[in-house]
Amino acid sequence: MDALEIARWQFGITTVYHFMMVPLTIGLGLVVAVIQTAWHRTGNSEYLRMTKFWGKLFLINFIMGVATGIVQEFQFGMAWSEYSRFVGDVFGAPLALEALLAFFVESTFLGLWIFGWKQLKPGIHLACLWIAVIGSVFSAYFIIVANSWMQHPVGVEMIDGRPVMTDAWAVFTNNTALVAVPHTLFGALAVAGGFLLGIAWYHLWRRRRDGVDTVGADGKVVPGEAADIPGRDLNDHKVWLRSLRIGAVVAMISFAGTALTGDLQGKLMFEQQPMKMAAAEAACHDGTGFSVLSIGNIGSQNCDDIVALIEVPGILSYLAKGDFTTEVQGVNTLLPEYQEKYGTNLPDNPIYGERAGQEIDYLPVMEVTYWGFRMMIGFGGLAALAALVALWITRKGTVPESPWLMRLAVFGILAPFGANAAGWIFTEMGRQPFVVAPNPDPSGIDQVFMFTAAAVSPGVSAGELLASLVTLTAVYAVLLVVEVKLLVKYIRGGVVSAMPELAHAPVDENEDATPGPGGPGGGKPADDVLAFAY
Repeated sequence: MDALEIARWQFGITTVYHFMMVPLTIGLGLVVAVIQTAWHRTGNSEYLRMTKFWGKLFLINFIMGVATGIVQEFQFGMAWSEYSRFVGDVFGAPLALEALLAFFVESTFLGLWIFGWKQLKPGIHLACLWIAVIGSVFSAYFIIVANSWMQHPVGVEMIDGRPVMTDAWAVFTNNTALVAVPHTLFGALAVAGGFLLGIAWYHLWRRRRDGVDTVGADGKVVPGEAADIPGRDLNDHKVWLRSLRIGAVVAMISFAGTALTGDLQGKLMFEQQPMKMAAAEAACHDGTGFSVLSIGNIGSQNCDDIVALIEVPGILSYLAKGDFTTEVQGVNTLLPEYQEKYGTNLPDNPIYGERAGQEIDYLPVMEVTYWGFRMMIGFGGLAALAALVALWITRKGTVPESPWLMRLAVFGILAPFGANAAGWIFTEMGRQPFVVAPNPDPSGIDQVFMFTAAAVSPGVSAGELLASLVTLTAVYAVLLVVEVKLLVKYIRGGVVSAMPELAHAPVDENEDATPGPGGPGGGKPADDVLAFAY
């Protein structure tokens, strides 16, 4: 067993799992804030229903995101202590701001929003949600600032072998972070858009299946009502149709945003981490062609095993330099340059453990970088195309009765999640063998880097790491089941699951017999704030 590999698997599993909650929290929070703003300005009851339903799902996901995110900070000290020592002087500022400023603001004002429905004035209540959502955006910004420094170290000076921050402004305005932040936010909105689209499609389909909504001779929907089902009224149809169309528009706009910011990010990567981008394109030789499809021997790190089946001339040059003629360096050209700058073997230092003196492999795992890059683009493109098709199909006010289309729409929720996960896996694994990547271009500070082999905690054994890996994976699996069950429960329940007052019955029939302010008998009414919160 290898302690370094187990530590990497543990961090990868927990981080990717945690990041499944992050984009939905950020994207859905922004959407819910906009919807509540529409309700505040118009007084339209369908916007109130949308706010409470989508807000309920937002809260479930937010809480799970907090629970799974706490583990990340512990891993820095327990499994990656050498890494923490190396980056600590730089990471202290952004991570402290994330925890002490952004997250505290986010959680405090979200609590006020949850429990302030009847206690706060509508304008103040809306402001609480906006402050919480903006806090989540700043939280993402501070985290990305820290991550971007690992991709492109700036604003530091090497003192006694450690980077010491000398220019906080340079760290917080790192060009890598300034491009990664909007790219991440657009990715989060893509997740929210797909989430709205899939769930709203399901509810419109249920109304068609149950005969509540019908289609007239002109092909347009004839909304109906089901008196025996609470909340299944004309407003219910408006809620789902408007949610679907909002989700589709958000999905398409966010794809355009991720494409534009992704292009800027790619150009920076070609300058700052050329080996990562060469591996992502399976570009073994210098050239201008973009590989649409390349094949090779699985697990091979030999470029001679790669064969480009479909290649488009000029596109790689455009991705890297913005023109169609400049040749881009390939793996075979970059390898000698990396070896000359950073050595052919790991230093003979106890910090590297058994890896001391081993030959350094500067080529990332090409199966991961190549397919991760394409999965990121492919899943994002599919989600945007699905949104466009959904807008066309629902132009007459409803969805087809086909259960297969419904299932496709629901499973389509996973596409933007897949794009986000693939993008981050590509970004992080493409940086190997560095945990802090060096600066090959003149704009960065030279000789600030750290090999991943030196980052793991020297006092933690492989067995201890394996035990924590198995334990955390099991706990996260349980949390996944809990989250999915909760989401499914409230999604199937529809708007009534977030607004039990629509059922015209108290939450607890016995509560009216208890003393206290509220219902006819002094108990809590059905629309008590706790019914929304819990």
